[in-house]
Amino acid sequence: MDKQQIFDEIQTALVNLFELSPEQIKPESKLFEELDLDSIDAVDLVVHLQKKIGKKVDPETFKAVRTVQDVVDSVDKLVNN
Repeated sequence: MDKQQIFDEIQTALVNLFELSPEQIKPESKLFEELDLDSIDAVDLVVHLQKKIGKKVDPETFKAVRTVQDVVDSVDKLVNN
């Protein structure tokens, strides 16, 4: 799974889980400020991603993410390392 595929999966998840429009979701989009997610939304996203990639996402790692690209990079490290 390359970074574009990961971004596409995250974008789809954000659209389906939180009713965002795909146009709102860019790599530089800030999850909490621009996309208006809260901590419960972040947990929902982590659970969704864990199911999709089949690996456990460390909550401590995920606490540092601020943008969609941060999520892509974190998932990429899990999947491709």
